[in-house]
Amino acid sequence: MTTITAKIQLYVNESQAESLRLTSKTYQKACNWLSEIVVVSKNLNQLQLNNLYYKELRQRFGLKSQMAQSVMKTVIASYKSAQANGHEWSLVHYKHPSYDVVWNRDYSLNERLFSVNTLAGRIKLPFELKGMQKYFNDDWKFGTAKLVYKCNKWFLHIPMTKEIPLLKEQDVTNIVGIDLGINFLATSYDSKGKTTFFNGRPIKHKRGRLKATRKALQKRQTASARKRIRAIGQRENRYVRDVNHQVTKALVERYPKGTLFVVEDLTGVRQATEKVHVKNRYVSVSWAFYQFRQLLEYKAQLYGHKVIVVSPKYTSQTCPKCGHVAKRNRNKKTHTFTCVNCSYQSNDDRIGAMNLYRKGMAYISDTVTVKV
Repeated sequence: MTTITAKIQLYVNESQAESLRLTSKTYQKACNWLSEIVVVSKNLNQLQLNNLYYKELRQRFGLKSQMAQSVMKTVIASYKSAQANGHEWSLVHYKHPSYDVVWNRDYSLNERLFSVNTLAGRIKLPFELKGMQKYFNDDWKFGTAKLVYKCNKWFLHIPMTKEIPLLKEQDVTNIVGIDLGINFLATSYDSKGKTTFFNGRPIKHKRGRLKATRKALQKRQTASARKRIRAIGQRENRYVRDVNHQVTKALVERYPKGTLFVVEDLTGVRQATEKVHVKNRYVSVSWAFYQFRQLLEYKAQLYGHKVIVVSPKYTSQTCPKCGHVAKRNRNKKTHTFTCVNCSYQSNDDRIGAMNLYRKGMAYISDTVTVKV
């Protein structure tokens, strides 16, 4: 079972926007009120909470029956999620207005309109359809969505679930090693011996400019400067995620169904990259490599591929031709690789991708014999 979350922009007029604002702010207040009770009682039993606070939720906040039920579910889920993630028991505070809506009860969605219950009644809204068309069939099931207000726009975050068979090792027809880096965000090497580079230099330069702007603003130490710094950080996060989306999408669409992608386990990449040149340090230690991997994993499954994660140990020092391992093989300053044993030469990122491809071959040979 695969679940993805679609983020859809809604198009609203002023009257509709006011209905959404009133509903989401009231929902937020109700969640915070109930959360203050739960943090003391530590009661996460919905039936008991319903018996104790259902009527007061409706009377105090003017909620409809189904909204009151959703408030309790939202608060219970928040505390359970915090516990599951290892956080200490403490007050969950809802900082921003939002509204959790249940499919076919609070909201419905087709290729033309989004329909949702509000405190002022049901309203129907157009939305950005691009990228959503493929999900309007019986294969995809919509779940409880979240209505959010962000950057002066309204969005609907919808979890969508579909039964997708996992690619079995015996059905692998192609292997692709993917090396992640700075000058090249991703370098891939496939079963046909073809290498593809995804240029990272424009990304590095743009993030460098944003870093310089933040540094200059930090020196001012004013409220307006701090506000701009936060805005720049949010802008950069959106940019990083967008780049990761584009590159992972290009990868899963480039290769045929049945591809095994081999990526490095970059857990602890922050410590590992502290030794890079100081001017590259910010980019290398702060790039969302784990996010890249997560995006690649879910997209790969949608396209009939599979992702495995392997140790990056010696992938940049091993000659893919003769197998000789030596630090001297790689020149970090020139981004080149020259084997001191057999003299094989290439770009160092390409070498990393080739060695990850070899690890993919070893993985397959250990499980099943396939022709790739």
